[in-house]
Amino acid sequence: MASFKIKGGKKLSGEITPQGAKNEALQILSAVLLTPEKVIINNIPDIVDVNKLIEILRDLGVKIEKLGKGAYSFQADEIDLDHLSSEGFKAKGGRLRGSIMIVGPLLARFGRAAIPRPGGDKIGRRRLDTHFIGFQKLGAQFTYDDKNGFFQIHADELKGTYMLLEEASVTGTANIIMASCLAKGETKIYNAACEPYLQQLCKMINRMGGKISGIGSNLLIIQGVESLGGCEHRILPDMIEIGSWIGLAAMTKSDLTIKDVAYDELGVIPGTFKKLGIKLQRKGDDIYVPSQEHYEIESFIDGSIMNISDAPWPGFTPDLLSIVLVVATQARGSVLIHQKMFESRLFFTDKLIDMGAQIILCDPHRATVIGLDRKSMLKPTVMTSPDIRAGVSLLIAALSADGESIIHNIEQIDRGYEDIENRLKAIGADITRLN
Repeated sequence: MASFKIKGGKKLSGEITPQGAKNEALQILSAVLLTPEKVIINNIPDIVDVNKLIEILRDLGVKIEKLGKGAYSFQADEIDLDHLSSEGFKAKGGRLRGSIMIVGPLLARFGRAAIPRPGGDKIGRRRLDTHFIGFQKLGAQFTYDDKNGFFQIHADELKGTYMLLEEASVTGTANIIMASCLAKGETKIYNAACEPYLQQLCKMINRMGGKISGIGSNLLIIQGVESLGGCEHRILPDMIEIGSWIGLAAMTKSDLTIKDVAYDELGVIPGTFKKLGIKLQRKGDDIYVPSQEHYEIESFIDGSIMNISDAPWPGFTPDLLSIVLVVATQARGSVLIHQKMFESRLFFTDKLIDMGAQIILCDPHRATVIGLDRKSMLKPTVMTSPDIRAGVSLLIAALSADGESIIHNIEQIDRGYEDIENRLKAIGADITRLN
């Protein structure tokens, strides 16, 4: 198990560029299975979860060539479907929740797929129902071996249909899109997720010869085609990283420029941080966060306490609520953080309380943060990262605390953030990896 040693309490300065989006990459990489032709993808983040999926694709027979930093070509013209029943695939697929994304394209192109029950963050129940109910409506059948934790899915023919999703699941919507783009006839998906990363997937499939309309809305219409061809695609910058760096700048009183953020794709993220009193500025396609000694949480118009909650896009992403919570600990004022989508994601607050934060964990979904206005800074401590987003939140807390902190289990952070210690060192952070 690796750890970070952080000497906090230092102001940072300079520029930092966000990596390619992890959540988009997992969808886009899976989509290369839709065609036997070559697909070139740029701005792929070099992180554990993405590299695991690339390894799974290679094991399936996809020809992969690295063209440069973050740039790869993929050609899935000789897929070994028998590998899906191997112990090696069971082991690798079970360690990566994103492996579920290969089911849709394999089902569309070959009529069968298999997947072990995927792992991932320990942030509460994360149902797969949306994926499999969608496949069933397209004409597929699946079985689940409870003893071995393995799903088998097959279909003699996929046929377009209308479906109303019970939840606007991003990965569920993406998987159903990939399954239906080669189905016979028209598929309508209502209550579809519409995140920018999902829009990117739809645009990529259309460049491959697909016919998807309604992109960006919650009603997608997909006309099935006989086959798809190759294309070139560039992954968006990671909005979760962008939000993380905004929070880092505020907590450490740093003067920081976040480069090439694709600002128009960030939705309510900049506005949500402004509600905390952070005076971020747009400069072209960059975000500039000036050094602030103090920042004050807004109240609602009627004077009631600010409430920040997550919601499906275009609402605020749940992946940034832990960052907002940490930032609020040093603000002036109070805020209620309402994590609606995952019932275990706020449990990391006990570590912040140990550092001196004033947080009332109301229940698994809600926490009230009473900002300290820097009158009592967070204290350094030893802690363990429970998941990717909480891990980075604790890292930000440690960088703001005056003294030496240790964060264990940083493999969780590595799953979602590329070369994070060296990028932070470049802007002045004192951080060391201990293996």
